[in-house]
Amino acid sequence: MNITLEEIENRSTLYALTSRLMMTEVDEEFLKSIESNADILALFPNYKEWEKRKEFSNKILKERYLDVDFTNLSLLHLVPYETFYTRDDQMIESGGDNPVLSIYDAFDFKVKLEEARVVSPDHIGVELEFMYMLCDTMKKAYEANDEDAIREFLMVQRGFLKDHLLNWAPMYLINMKRESRTALYHDGAELTLEFMLSDYEYVNEKLEEMK
Repeated sequence: MNITLEEIENRSTLYALTSRLMMTEVDEEFLKSIESNADILALFPNYKEWEKRKEFSNKILKERYLDVDFTNLSLLHLVPYETFYTRDDQMIESGGDNPVLSIYDAFDFKVKLEEARVVSPDHIGVELEFMYMLCDTMKKAYEANDEDAIREFLMVQRGFLKDHLLNWAPMYLINMKRESRTALYHDGAELTLEFMLSDYEYVNEKLEEMK
């Protein structure tokens, strides 16, 4: 098999990390999880060197800076929903006609909108979480040595990246990086964009090898 367990786990970790960052405000536990892992912290180079990290506790950073930035980037100034970018009228499709719902349903992926505090299932954080779920399920196929299932999961991942995430999220993330006022969200936008693009290349490469 041309895929390693480490590759699958690394992809799962990055989709989980970026999904959590985009979904809701960070908490002190999340910040601690970044700071306690040198490999993860290295993905946030500006945050790592951010002067305010040396001045304030995580509690103050969160309340005074990070929550304000998240609100501006996700609720006030920018719109992190696919249909806003892909519909001519720029309306968010929060009902049953949302284009991602049929794919979610096919994989029994349930979106708890209230719990996630999003208004529609095509929120960037939810779409990234769906990719995490696909990677996590692919891990089970790997452990069962089921190469056909792995190929199918890679094809679904490629399709979802191409038709959904990469079709709109780069525009949002470029704006997010430009509008961010904190190092965490500046780095987070850059990380998410670079990871999605490189992951799409990775998936294509693996599928080509499996032909």
